[in-house]
Amino acid sequence: MKTETIPGPVGALQVLVEQPDAEPRALAVICHPHPLHGGSLSNKIVHQLARTFAGMGAISVRFNFRGVGDSGGEYDEGRGELDDLFTVVAWASQRWPGLPLWLGGFSFGGFIAIQAAAELGPGRLVVVAPAVNYFPGQDVDLPDTDWLLIHSDGDDVVPLSKVQAWEQRLNTPPVLTIISGAGHFFHGRLNELKQAILDHYAET
Repeated sequence: MKTETIPGPVGALQVLVEQPDAEPRALAVICHPHPLHGGSLSNKIVHQLARTFAGMGAISVRFNFRGVGDSGGEYDEGRGELDDLFTVVAWASQRWPGLPLWLGGFSFGGFIAIQAAAELGPGRLVVVAPAVNYFPGQDVDLPDTDWLLIHSDGDDVVPLSKVQAWEQRLNTPPVLTIISGAGHFFHGRLNELKQAILDHYAET
């Protein structure tokens, strides 16, 4: 893994790149949880997503939103953070051209990834406990994206009922996988999170 900084919309953005063992088959970019609540690229769920994607053959890129770690700027209530994601995707796509794009994210980062997917059209989108109750935004339509949403019925930060009500409004809802009894941060359940992703994409 290699950490570096790249030019961002309001200053440098810190990125961490993890290469797969074999020839890469995709480019995965993963978004971290809320910057004002300790979210960063080192979050354990973001780490698990990156490692899982790398194990599936993708170059995995995680990054710090503006104002986090070595990334410049300040928190911008999701607007600037979306621009940060677009910047990282553009940089990574230029550095490793021709690879299919996968997006991932957890909590705040999950909903940022969903919003970006509406414009970027990734081949795969994996979000864990997306914060739809705090950042409802606009409904999205992702007919060409293989979209997996992993949640828990024990989530007390983003209640499952809120996610279910939100995804039922969508024209193209995700595949919803529920990990029973886990909390928002999936303490002690990260291997189940990884397995849910592997199981979903086992045939592809």
